[in-house]
Amino acid sequence: MSNSSSVYLTVKKGFNFVSQEKKKNNNLPKWTESSIKKTQTIKKIVCGGGFYFLVWKKPNKLEFYQKDKKKRKYQLPKNETIKDIASSRYTYLILTESGKVWSLANSNRYKEVPLFDADQRTLEEIRYVTFFEEKKLFVNSLRMGSASCYYLCNGDQLYASGFNSDGRLGIGKYGGKEPMPVYVQDKVSKIFAGIFAMSFFFITSKVDLLYACGSNYYGQLGIGSTVEQIKPTVVQNIKGSKILTVSSSISFSILITNEGQTYSCGNKKTNGHGAQKNIFTLIPKLKEKKVIQLATGSNGTLVLTDQNELYGWGYNEDFYYPTEEDKINPKYPTKISLPGFYTNYLGSKDQIQIACGSNVSFLYLDFKNSLSKDLRLLFESQKFFDCEIGTLGNKIPVHKAIIEFRTKLTIDQIQNKLFGEKSINKEQTLNFLKWIYYDEISDLEKLEQIFNLLELTFPPSVDNTLEKDIAQLYKDDDSKDFKILVKIEDDNQDKDIDDEEEEDKEGKYEEIPVHKFILLARSGLFRAMFDYVNEKDNTNKVQDYTNKSIKSLKILIKYFYTNSIEMAADQDPKLIVDELSDAVEYYQLNDQCNFESELLKIKKQFDLN
Repeated sequence: MSNSSSVYLTVKKGFNFVSQEKKKNNNLPKWTESSIKKTQTIKKIVCGGGFYFLVWKKPNKLEFYQKDKKKRKYQLPKNETIKDIASSRYTYLILTESGKVWSLANSNRYKEVPLFDADQRTLEEIRYVTFFEEKKLFVNSLRMGSASCYYLCNGDQLYASGFNSDGRLGIGKYGGKEPMPVYVQDKVSKIFAGIFAMSFFFITSKVDLLYACGSNYYGQLGIGSTVEQIKPTVVQNIKGSKILTVSSSISFSILITNEGQTYSCGNKKTNGHGAQKNIFTLIPKLKEKKVIQLATGSNGTLVLTDQNELYGWGYNEDFYYPTEEDKINPKYPTKISLPGFYTNYLGSKDQIQIACGSNVSFLYLDFKNSLSKDLRLLFESQKFFDCEIGTLGNKIPVHKAIIEFRTKLTIDQIQNKLFGEKSINKEQTLNFLKWIYYDEISDLEKLEQIFNLLELTFPPSVDNTLEKDIAQLYKDDDSKDFKILVKIEDDNQDKDIDDEEEEDKEGKYEEIPVHKFILLARSGLFRAMFDYVNEKDNTNKVQDYTNKSIKSLKILIKYFYTNSIEMAADQDPKLIVDELSDAVEYYQLNDQCNFESELLKIKKQFDLN
C-alpha cells in the first residue's frame, strides 16, 4: 500500500487493545481510532477468525496483533518480497514474489498447510513451507477458507489442502492432508474464497466459465440447487469474464462484476436480498451503485462504492459496524457512517481500504498518488533542502516552494505564527511537515492545533490535497526556482564554423522552468545531476544532455506534477511514446508502475500497441 494516514476499526467489547479510546455503551458500535494509525506504509490488514489480525508492511515486514498480548513484529529474509497474504480462521499464509509460501499458524489440526507437526501452534515464528519447493511447484496465488486452502501453481495448476468436509477442496470425498491436484476441465486462471469460506470459486482459461465446489446447504454456490459439490461445478448464469471478485462465507456468497454490479446467493439473512437465493442474483438496493471493493466476515458483508460510500448487512452483533439506521442486524445493504476525517479528507486518487473478520472491521487509507511516496522519500533523505523552520537548536530543514504553496503562507509567516510566544515542539512540527510532504496525518488533534495557529481551515478539504496542490503548482511559474537547459540541435549543417563559435552560447539551449524539489523527488537522474552540479557557477540551472526531444521532456515534466501523460493535438503520438518508453530507466523514475500505466493509456488511445 502506501502511506496510511489513519486506521479506524470497530471491535467487540474487550477487544480494545489497539484502541486509544474506549467504546461507548450504546446500541450501535462506533468507529474507534486505533493506535496502529502510527504504523507507516501499510499495504494491507488481514483479519483471522478470532481476536487477532496481521498488518502487512511493505516490502517484507509484518505486525501481528492478538488480544491481551503484545504486538509481534516479523520480517521475512531480505531477498523475499511479499506478494500476497491469505488467512483462514487459524492460519495466515504469506506468498512471496519468488513463489514461496510461509506460514504463521495458530492451529494446524486440519492440515491447511503441509507442515510437519500434526497440531502446530507457531504464532511466535513464521515458518517456510518446503512442500512446494520439493515438488517443484511455483505458487502464483493462494486463497484460504475455513480450515482449507487453494494454491494456483506453475501458472494454471490447481492444488488444495486442509479439511475436506462438504467437499470444499473439490478433490472428492477423501484426502487433503497435504496439497493435492484439483481436476478442472479447463486451466484455472484465478481463485476466490473468504476467510470463513466452506466453498470455493475458480475462473478458467475459458474466461466465460465460473466453477464452484463445497458446502451448498443454503444455495451459496449459486448453481441452482442446495446440493453440496465435491468436485468443481459450472455456475451457469455468470460469465467469468465479467467477474471482478467473489467472496464466500459460511452461508452466503457475494460476487462483484467489472462494472461494479453486486450479485449474491445463499442465506436470506446474510445475502442482502432478505430472501433465500440459490443462484447469483443482483442485489436491488445496490443496483444503482458501482461497487469496487468487498469484504466478508463470518455472517456479514461490507462493500465500498466508487463514491466512497460504505454499505453493510448481516449479523451486526458479530460483525460490528456503525450504520446510519437503528438496525442491529440489517438484512438489506445499509449505509454505514464514516468518521468525519474520511468524509472531509479524500482526494480523487485516495482510496478507503476495508477489511473484516468475525470480531473486528477496519477502515484505512491507501494513497494511490505516487507523488506522496516520492515526496516522502525526498523528505526522509535529509538532502537538498533550501531553508529551515523551527527554534534555535531545534530547526528542521525544508523545501521552501512546497511549504509556501500548500499553506499559502511565506516561510517567515509560518515561522512567526508557529515559533513565536506559543512555540510548538519538534514532534508537532514533524507531524505538520508529514501532511505538507505526503498528506499523512499521524496525530489528528495535534495537526488541528497547528492549523489553528496558522489560521488554516481544518480538516483539509478535497480541494487541498497533495495531488491537487502539486498539480496547481505546475502552473505557478513565478515560484519555479530552477531551469532545465535542453541542448537544441542545429539543423543548418552548412553553417560556417567561425560563425557558430561566435553565436551566443545561450542560444543553443531552451530553458524549461521547474521546481527543484519536484525534480529531486521524481527522478534519480536529476538527483544525480544536482549532486554533481557546481552550484557556484550555476545556482538555478541544470543541463540535460538527453537526445530526447524537448516536447517529450516537457510532457514528462508535466507528468511529474500531475501523474498524467498529456499530449497536444499537434504532437506525433508515436514519436512521444517511443521517446518516453525508456523514461523509467533513463530518468530513474520511482513510480514505474504508474508511469507505465499512463503510457499504456496513450498507446491504447492511438492504437500504438
